[in-house]
Amino acid sequence: MKKRGCWFWIACAVLLLVLGTAAILYAFWVLPFWGIPFNGSRHGSPPLTPPWALECWLWEDDVNTADEVLALVEGYEKHDFPVRTILIDSPWSTRYNDFIVDESRYPNPAEFFTGLQDRGYRVVLWMTSMVDSKSKDTAIQDSRDWFDEAKAKGYLTGGGAEVGWWKGQGGFVDYTNPDAMTWWRGMQQQVFDWGIDGWKLDGAATYFGTRVGGFPVPYMRTHSGLMTTRGYMDHYYRDEYQHGLTQNPEFITLARSTDRLGLLDPEKENGKLKYFLDTKAHPEGFAPIDASPVNWVGDQDHAWSLEEQGLQEALTDILRSAANGYNVIGSDVAGYSGGEIPARLYPRWAQFSCFCGLFLNGGHGNRALWEGDREEFEIIRKFAWLHAELIPYIYTHVVACHEGAAPLMRPLEARYHYLFGVNFLVAPIYEDSYSRSVTLPEGRWRYFFDDDEVLVGPATFTRDFPLSEAPVYVRDGAIIPLDVSRSYTGLGDPSSAGHVTYLIYPYGQTAFETVHPATGKKTQIAVDAGDTVAITLSGEKTPHILRVKCVRKPNTVTLDGQALPEGEAWNYDVEKHFLIIRTRAYADGKYVVEFPAAN
Repeated sequence: MKKRGCWFWIACAVLLLVLGTAAILYAFWVLPFWGIPFNGSRHGSPPLTPPWALECWLWEDDVNTADEVLALVEGYEKHDFPVRTILIDSPWSTRYNDFIVDESRYPNPAEFFTGLQDRGYRVVLWMTSMVDSKSKDTAIQDSRDWFDEAKAKGYLTGGGAEVGWWKGQGGFVDYTNPDAMTWWRGMQQQVFDWGIDGWKLDGAATYFGTRVGGFPVPYMRTHSGLMTTRGYMDHYYRDEYQHGLTQNPEFITLARSTDRLGLLDPEKENGKLKYFLDTKAHPEGFAPIDASPVNWVGDQDHAWSLEEQGLQEALTDILRSAANGYNVIGSDVAGYSGGEIPARLYPRWAQFSCFCGLFLNGGHGNRALWEGDREEFEIIRKFAWLHAELIPYIYTHVVACHEGAAPLMRPLEARYHYLFGVNFLVAPIYEDSYSRSVTLPEGRWRYFFDDDEVLVGPATFTRDFPLSEAPVYVRDGAIIPLDVSRSYTGLGDPSSAGHVTYLIYPYGQTAFETVHPATGKKTQIAVDAGDTVAITLSGEKTPHILRVKCVRKPNTVTLDGQALPEGEAWNYDVEKHFLIIRTRAYADGKYVVEFPAAN
């Protein structure tokens, strides 16, 4: 046997050195920042998102004044566009995170905030965990005295070490120091007293760490000892959410789930190349899932492609977030920033956002949609109302996920395809084209916007979708609870208000249990479709409208054994092939629909 030469042993030693170095770097640098994709032990179950946070949100980030907010709100009211939540982004405080309202921007803040709430809106304010010595665009930009006081009292991590971030320079409040938290919560209390409903927790916590020779090290000293970047991020998201719940039982936080991936970003500063950890490089997610009632996926541009960080990036990040277990996720409709919003992008993005847990309409650019293309505005409004109508369906799945079921959005293998709950297949248009390849999973499906034909999957096909429609398919046999109060979507009209509308596609034996958003109580619906269609409601009794897909007009409709009068209790839509039954009160909730004998 030949002896191995010295070069062999040198190569082995080099290999061991490389592997050992990589293991050390991974253990002491990568894991404390990125985490283990996917580290399930870090996350608990998704919290129960309150129904109000599932309705449409509105915000602007160009002017940031009370007058601009009110003008936008009044425009949306005038043009009958649904809005529940008003997000007030930065800058709204005199210094970042001093929680003192800048009254040059928002005069009489108590009146402003409570006035919005009196009009039926929820209010969410932007914040981070930074205590700044200097800020970019606040009323008080030099806040060295404020920072030095917090540093001297030990309220900041790392002995008050300063880092630069996109809004200025400062240190991190120490969530492990009880005295620091008394100071921090005391500053927050006034806006809590005005009844705010949530925080938008922006991602500055990802900058937490020490710089050694300009190189980032993801550790820093705190009151409780050495802490990693990941550990601090978890404190930030969990502690702010849990404290908010002590002030308001329906409090939420809007936090990032995942964002586009990266390693190190070069940034020119004073002619030198400065490297910092990419704030978007968290494949495991920014916020822990148990502190994530509502999530968005960072700032996309007004663009289509992944390369331009547009709609395709939002789709990629949202579906990756859903695959990781996040439940209520969305993105800024039409993107957060960039140049002019391209034609057709806004309605296509709104169609996608309609079938997300979060419909977040805002950012930079003109959000007074009625001032632009009228056709696009009406399409966007239609899909915003469709999202609002779907809240009972969405909330039912949100509750189920909170209790251990799959998330609301369930990604599929085909490009940008997902199930929305159990009954919708969504394949968003992701480029400036009317054509889209759609892959239907196994089962029977109907095109949601022209639902007479049954399509059998698995099947893949390509077809055109007009701007007013979207690639959305509904499962045959589906039962979909809706809250309808307008006629924009064709699923009812103003007389539908005050009723739960159940959209029913009879096929075989199916059932669905609705969790009512207003009460949390449940109604079970069972459908048995054969020669006749039997529909049984049990559980919580509510006024309701049944919209039952029927290719033929029924002969008779009975409720609890009694015939219902046609034209008064029910009618048949000959054009759309729906039986429509309207009921306010009932005993047992047993419907039977009989049809004439087939020729």
